[in-house]
Amino acid sequence: MPERNIMTLTGTRATRTGLVKAFEAWLPNNVSDKSRVYVYYSGHGAPDAKTKQAYLVPSDGDPQYLAETGYPLDRLYEKLGKLKAKQVLVALDSCFSGAGGRSVLAKGTRPLVGKIDLAPNAGSKVAVLSASGGDQISGSNEDAGYGTFTYNLLTGLNGAAKNAQGQVTLQSLYDYVKPKVQDEARRANREQTPQLQSASPDEFILRAK
Repeated sequence: MPERNIMTLTGTRATRTGLVKAFEAWLPNNVSDKSRVYVYYSGHGAPDAKTKQAYLVPSDGDPQYLAETGYPLDRLYEKLGKLKAKQVLVALDSCFSGAGGRSVLAKGTRPLVGKIDLAPNAGSKVAVLSASGGDQISGSNEDAGYGTFTYNLLTGLNGAAKNAQGQVTLQSLYDYVKPKVQDEARRANREQTPQLQSASPDEFILRAK
C-alpha cells in the first residue's frame, strides 16, 4: 500500500481534532467506490456513565468531559458508513468498560459492566473487530510489547490465519485471534474475548494467496 494512502496519528498528533480531520475530512477526500479502508486504534476507551455510549479517548481527552473531548464510536461508525468505500474494517485494541486496562473512567463513577455495545448500528459496509467484550479488560503481552489482541492480529495478518484456500479473510483472522487472546488472558487470570461484527466476514479478504 502506498504511504500516501496511510494516515498515522500517534502521541500529540492523536488529538480529538486529529481524529475529526482524519475521519471526517481526509478519508472522504481520498476514498473511491473501489477502496477498502482499514482503521486501527490502539489506546484508551471510556464509557459515558449517563448515556452508556462508548468513546475513543484521544491524547487530549478528559474522561470527566467525554462529550467535549472524546470521539464517540457511534460517530466513527456513522462517518465510515457514509464513505464511498467498498469495505471498511475497524480494529479496536481498546476497552470501554471503565474497569481498567486500556479503559479510563471519570472520577466518582463506576464501571458499566455489560452495558456498552461496541458496534451499535455499524451498518453492513463496516466490519468491527474489537479486542474484548464490553464488560472486559483488554490486556497486554509484555514480552511482545503489544496489546495481546494486536500481537495476535498482526501474526494472523502475516499469514498465520490463512484458511484452506490460502487466504486470510476476516473470518479466518477472527477464528485465529479469538482463541489465542482468550488463552493468554486466562493465563493472566482474567477473561478477554475478541468480538466481531460483520455482515459477510468470509468475503472480506485481507490477504490473498
